[in-house]
Parts: sequence; structure tokens; C-alpha cells
Amino acid sequence: MNLIDAFQNLVAQVPEWLQPVIVALAGTVPFIEGEGASAIGIVGGIPPVIAAVAAIIGNFVCVAALVLLGSGARAMVDRTRQRQSAAVGAAGQGQAAPGHASAGDPADRGNVRRAKFARAFERYGVPGVSLLGPLLLPTQFTATMLAASGVGKARILLWQAIAIIAWTTVTTLIITGVISVIR
Repeated sequence: MNLIDAFQNLVAQVPEWLQPVIVALAGTVPFIEGEGASAIGIVGGIPPVIAAVAAIIGNFVCVAALVLLGSGARAMVDRTRQRQSAAVGAAGQGQAAPGHASAGDPADRGNVRRAKFARAFERYGVPGVSLLGPLLLPTQFTATMLAASGVGKARILLWQAIAIIAWTTVTTLIITGVISVIR
């Protein structure tokens, strides 16, 4: 018995209706996402189309939740800044100087990451960052950064859906082909 058969026997012990749910849950995990989840499902013996659809749904639902949370957080920060600016302007005082992070400070490393993201976003826009992002970062991270940057939710979700569908489909086709060659 090879590894694939052993894994399929393990998956077969789970009720059939629950197998796609497990694949969808795997799709919510960063670095596994739709691509890895569909591969897990296919290797587990789930039909490729069902595995791909479940993986796409799981990945997209997670990304959508993060975009909504990120957009809400961005809106809250913007409202707070507007109130502070209004209060400072009414008092006739200047803004306080922002604090500076030390060289080894995690906040400084976060600023470097944000700067890299900003350069990529400026160069490629939402479509490019969404479609190329999975090569470097999980879609969950990319989508959250886009939302935090103030990009509209609908635009993010559209391009993330396109990227998730495309990458999961490509991975599903590759895994299905590899398994058919192995057998």
C-alpha cells in the first residue's frame, strides 16, 4: 500500500458529506489556502471538482471575513484620527511628533514590510497584488493589507476571488494530472 492509498483509506473513514467541509476548513489556513486544500482533498480521494470547490469556498470565506474586519478597523482608525485632528485644530495646537522605532524594534520591521507591500501595490495595483500575491504571501495577508490600505472591499473581494479560483484551479489540474500519472 502506497502513501496515497493509505491517506485515502484514512479519509474514507470520515463520512462523505464531511469530507468537503474538512477541505474547506483547510482552505482557511494561511499557507495551505485553496491550492493546498484542494491537493489534500484530491490525494484523499475526493473528486477533484468537489475538492476544488470546497477549497475555494473555504479560502474565500476566510479572506472575505478578514477584508470586512480589516476595512472596519481602517474606518475606525480614520474616524479616530479625524476626531483627534479636529480636537487639536480646535485647541490651536500642532500635532505631536510621532515616536521613532529603534533599529531592532519589531515595529520597524513591520514598517519595512509595509513599505515593500506599498511599492508592490503602487507598481501592480489591486489586480497584480491579488494575482501574484500567493507566490509570496497567503491571500489572507494580502487581502488584509489591501483593506488596511483603504482599498474598497468590493474591489479586493473581486480580485481575491479571481486569484483564489485561478490558483486553486491550476493546482487542482496539476495534482489531478500527477496522480493519474502515478497510478
